[in-house]
Amino acid sequence: MRLQTLATALLLSFAALNAAADPSAPEHEKVILQVSDSIPSKWNLTLSNASNLQELLGKDNVEIEIVAYGPGIDMLRMESEVGDKIDKAVSSGVKVVACQNTMKAKKLTKDDMLGSVSYVPGGVLEIMRKEKEGWSYVRP
Repeated sequence: MRLQTLATALLLSFAALNAAADPSAPEHEKVILQVSDSIPSKWNLTLSNASNLQELLGKDNVEIEIVAYGPGIDMLRMESEVGDKIDKAVSSGVKVVACQNTMKAKKLTKDDMLGSVSYVPGGVLEIMRKEKEGWSYVRP
């Protein structure tokens, strides 16, 4: 019986050691960035922040979502002067979402928007939910 108890204790210890995270491995991060301004320089700053995070942490170690609502939604339109940069960010793994409440208020449809954009029912609601899930919130 004592041998079985010892074997069980060793197995549990081994399992605990395997389950422990490698201290040298980077932690997986999640960040949500808010843009509610239609100022191109604000969008450039936000996109630069996203790119820098991916570079510093590694693309596989960070989830990034940019939420646009209010006037910020204008930079997600097809004719946006930062559209190419947004498309590039999305292709690198950054999720860019448009607030459908704002779109409805501005009478915008998905046909008016960049093809790389995703959608959420409400921008503020999206931020609230992500924060509850443990995402870091940044407003550049």
